[in-house]
Amino acid sequence: MIIPIRCFGCGKPVAHLQTQYKEELKKSKSPKEILDKLGLERYCCRSLFLSHIDLLETVAKFKKS
Repeated sequence: MIIPIRCFGCGKPVAHLQTQYKEELKKSKSPKEILDKLGLERYCCRSLFLSHIDLLETVAKFKKS
């Protein structure tokens, strides 16, 4: 649902990069260029961003009041 604060594999902090990644994707740049620019070199960190599906809005529909 949300990018984890730290990478599961190496422990590098990655959550602060999520907004920059989303903004760059809207500008229709390739994910490889964006991840290189953000300094994510390890495959474990890159996989967090490439495999992430944002389901927060979908899950929020079922929240109890």
